[in-house]
Amino acid sequence: MPASVQFPPLRSADDFLTGSARFALPDAGNWAKWRSRVVRNLQYYQSNYFLMVVVVFLVVGCLQPVRMVAGALVVGSACGGLAWARRHGEAVRLAQRHSPGGVAVALALCSLVLCHLVGGLLFFLSGIALPVLLVILHASLRLRNIKNKVSNQMELLGVKRTPMGLLLEALGQNLDPQADDTTETEQRYPKSR
Repeated sequence: MPASVQFPPLRSADDFLTGSARFALPDAGNWAKWRSRVVRNLQYYQSNYFLMVVVVFLVVGCLQPVRMVAGALVVGSACGGLAWARRHGEAVRLAQRHSPGGVAVALALCSLVLCHLVGGLLFFLSGIALPVLLVILHASLRLRNIKNKVSNQMELLGVKRTPMGLLLEALGQNLDPQADDTTETEQRYPKSR
């Protein structure tokens, strides 16, 4: 019987940033290891990441609230326009089906035009991009610990389900540890052959 979705607890500041937290640059030559580290950390620290995104977004929003609201309206209008066009325009549906990247570029171009008209869009997007960048940076640099590995195994076995695990599965990310060729310890200290 599959487990219900559970929000994991906030990890301590000692575990997340200070004290026992260990950080190292990922191996630039091994994309699979880097991806695995990011996915595992996204799963383990998801509550901390969610809180960090909300706090940074609110801080950025408090700096220029009018520009933030204007930018949110521009983005909402652009997405609403695309949803309307998808529902009512066969040409748009065909274009999105055959060239989803082209539709994404068209949406970005429409957003840039609206940005020229409403300067708050860039401010709003920076309010989104900054916390996402911080999350990716932390997930890339934070080395996994035993609690992280145990928690990831519980998610894989279906003992517990988390929102991030469901999101990563929906995005097609492999949560199976067998996808990893070696552990981080073996990567740092290779066995002599």
